[in-house]
Amino acid sequence: MTGMQEILVIIVIGLVLFNWRKLPDIAGSFGKALTSFKRGLSEPEEIDLNEKKKDKDSGETPPKV
Repeated sequence: MTGMQEILVIIVIGLVLFNWRKLPDIAGSFGKALTSFKRGLSEPEEIDLNEKKKDKDSGETPPKV
């Protein structure tokens, strides 16, 4: 588990690497990306049935052998 000292070190490193003024923007972008990722995982996969029907109803005849 991470203790309070490790969390403080991570915060200080973040402040040094990234400008402290831009840190809230980076955190907000990260939060939005994480939310979008979780939403994408929870949504069922969309299946387009119309595309299969278009292939069958395209009017093309199969090649004769």
